[in-house]
Amino acid sequence: MADLYVTLRHVLASSSMSNDTLLTVGQLAKRMGTTVRTLQYYDQLGLLEPSEISGGGRRLYSPRDVVRLHQIQTMKYLGFSLGDIKTRLVGLTTPADVANELTNQAAAVRAQIESLNKVVMAIEALLETTLKMDAVDWSRYADVVTLLRLDSEMYWAVTQLGDRTLAYAHAHFTETTGKDMIERFKELNQEIAAIQADGAAPDSEAGLGIAAKFWGFIMEFTGGDASLLPELLDFNANRDGWDATWKQQWEAVEDYISAAMNAYFAKNGQNPFEGIPQ
Repeated sequence: MADLYVTLRHVLASSSMSNDTLLTVGQLAKRMGTTVRTLQYYDQLGLLEPSEISGGGRRLYSPRDVVRLHQIQTMKYLGFSLGDIKTRLVGLTTPADVANELTNQAAAVRAQIESLNKVVMAIEALLETTLKMDAVDWSRYADVVTLLRLDSEMYWAVTQLGDRTLAYAHAHFTETTGKDMIERFKELNQEIAAIQADGAAPDSEAGLGIAAKFWGFIMEFTGGDASLLPELLDFNANRDGWDATWKQQWEAVEDYISAAMNAYFAKNGQNPFEGIPQ
């Protein structure tokens, strides 16, 4: 608001100029609350060129130039870049032209605000996650930032996964395939909840089917490497650092999918967790 008052004060001051009054670059800078260097830069850009050059080579600005500088300063205050201002000032001849540009700029500013709000949320999430970690680990911090940038709510899992599992994920997944795995896990969780809500028994066809699908997902994630299973079991057992929403959603289906997988393994004569502490 203070910037707006300054602009209004300059407008009132400049209104006293007669049509034949010319200002030097220093006088214009003082009148408009800017610097000579800024005006020289605007001249170089072709954004605000002086109307006249004196016999001694002094740049002289007319009242019309003052009005143009008002427009430049106002549009800068509204968030337009100098490049945008240079191209748009030419066409701003009617109130409708101005209104259209202001509408576009308001939309752009709202988008910037939304983007900055996401950045603030990411910083706060990283801060919260960092405080839960036992030691400084820049590799994990980078993973958290990547997941936050991808708008994934699974960033917290990075701090909970074992070193071997995290190293495996780095080696076998890109940002795109990693995000796809997360989305598929979410879908699986929802499918389990839906089957459970329908009242299907864990050893029913639907229960065995979702168990097979869930186990296939685990095998795909680990690449069939059974040595990663202990860390995944440890991840599942230690939930102090879990996101509250994810913890609640998983615990709502955990008993069901565990029973369904036990039934699935029994039916197929398998015990992939044999010898692994649970």
